[in-house]
Amino acid sequence: MTEEAVTAHTLTPVLRGLRSCLHLMVAALLALAAVRALAEHAPDAPAVLATAVALFAVYATGPRLPRLRSSTGAAALWLAAVALLWTVLLALTQDGVWLAFPLFFVQLHLLPLRGALPAVVATTVVAVAGFGWHTHTLSVGTVLGPALGAAVAVAVVLGYEALYRESEQRRRLIEELTAARSELAAAEHAAGVLAERERLAREIHDTLAQGLSSIQLLLRAAERALPQRPGTALGHVRQARTAAVGNLAEARRFVRALSPPDLEAGSLPAALERLCATTARTSPLAVHCQVSGVPTALPTAHEVALLRIAQSALANTVRHAGAGRAELTLSYMDTEVVLDVVDDGAGFVPAEVPAPGSAAARGTGFGLAAMRARARALQGTLVVESAPGEGTAVAVTLPCPATASVPAPSAPDPAPDPAPGAAPEAAS
Repeated sequence: MTEEAVTAHTLTPVLRGLRSCLHLMVAALLALAAVRALAEHAPDAPAVLATAVALFAVYATGPRLPRLRSSTGAAALWLAAVALLWTVLLALTQDGVWLAFPLFFVQLHLLPLRGALPAVVATTVVAVAGFGWHTHTLSVGTVLGPALGAAVAVAVVLGYEALYRESEQRRRLIEELTAARSELAAAEHAAGVLAERERLAREIHDTLAQGLSSIQLLLRAAERALPQRPGTALGHVRQARTAAVGNLAEARRFVRALSPPDLEAGSLPAALERLCATTARTSPLAVHCQVSGVPTALPTAHEVALLRIAQSALANTVRHAGAGRAELTLSYMDTEVVLDVVDDGAGFVPAEVPAPGSAAARGTGFGLAAMRARARALQGTLVVESAPGEGTAVAVTLPCPATASVPAPSAPDPAPDPAPGAAPEAAS
């Protein structure tokens, strides 16, 4: 047995109990040999008693020697001393043969297997020879008894070792599974934090950022109108106030992960109609919205993604494209829904849009990345086609089988909508 195995074994209550029983067996067998020699008034009774006492003393010192458990050499020396005294006792009385059985277990316990098996074989040979020398005969029973005892001891110890190794393997497996579960929980927590951070970033860009940009433009227009046109300036200020109120409501809703108010008030086509009407009312951009196909009920996540993408696309058209007209088309198909936003603005080169957070971005470029992330989260695709001087087209396709028809969109709601949307993303 290895040092680690011995150390681990000494800590188990079962092994401590077995060792105690083994020590009691040795003591009882030594006492039996001494008592029988004295009771039979054997001529060598004093020598038997002295040898038994010496053997017990040497044997009893073993468990109190720490090096015996950590050093194979020390264990071998101690076992040699015990075996020598046992051989002397066996030479004096045939009752010493019974001590061979506990000696088998001690040898198998303290020595590695490659050294324990030869020791057990040697002890068996000495036991058979000593018993045969006392009885002056060598029968099958004389040989078979110690041999069977040795076989039983080897089988018991090897079986215990196999069970111990299996128990250790299971313990290590449980520890590995526990560690893997902890790592998985930590990874899931980190992924959840990242996903929530990305959600908040998209919502902030598509609502608060666009709304604040709209408020800034309205206040700048009001500033230019003063003091010559106070009525016009007042109208811009009121629109800015309405946008601020709407964006505050949006902020509270996306923090609580609620649906946008436009979707709570009606269907997606109606929300897009209101978005286009509000954008046209608060900007010089003429926006037209149309629905193709039979409107069907979509999952809430799909409706939110399409509305936010439309807001971001139209907002970018207003801020960057310099366009005079934009077309928004929502197409319902058998297994997917497509949203197209097309403008006649200045256009740009999509491949040259800097990545968000890069030095070249300078705080822009988040809108396109956010739109793509929304589409990708729903296993959809987003395509941007544009060229300088040729306008921009944004197309998002989401897979969603038709489930139920919904009423056709009603006329645009004249009530002001807080957050003007957005258009194909050139720089936002």
